[in-house]
Amino acid sequence: MATPETDEDRIRTILPLVYDELRRLARHYIRRERANHTLGPTALVHEAYLRLAEQTSTLWKNRGHFYSIAAQAMRRVLVNHAVHRRRIKRGGGREAVEFDEQQVMCLDDSVDLISVDEALQSLAEVDEQKARVVEMKFFGSLTNEETAEALGVSVTTVKREWRLARIWLLKQLNAGERT
Repeated sequence: MATPETDEDRIRTILPLVYDELRRLARHYIRRERANHTLGPTALVHEAYLRLAEQTSTLWKNRGHFYSIAAQAMRRVLVNHAVHRRRIKRGGGREAVEFDEQQVMCLDDSVDLISVDEALQSLAEVDEQKARVVEMKFFGSLTNEETAEALGVSVTTVKREWRLARIWLLKQLNAGERT
């Protein structure tokens, strides 16, 4: 009689199949980070893998759902890394940053990842679905179709939620600059 497959066994089986795609996503994230970022794509994938391996009884419904969870894990790694960096940096204060709607969804050296994460957490308190759409599209680089599949909604709904979430985040980030 075969023993039941554990979550860790499933992850070990899946990882080689999705590793290249996870590295592509990680390279995408790291390119958005500051130039002297200390995490590389491989380290980001491995840290995200450890987080995925720690999850118990997670059943991935489909490819989009898996990548959504992986994107969330990568986001947590990057945010935790930014928090740690801020903590050890003398002063640790935030820089004021000018935002326009295009920059809200495009991280570069000038965007404070922690502020984006805090705004996304606030959005989740108001509208969980919009926050999930942002997380999948922005942090997961999923297409509208993949996001719709993962959430079980229409592509039209994803487009609408994405547009409204970007506007909401823009307002949040701009309000944070004034305080």
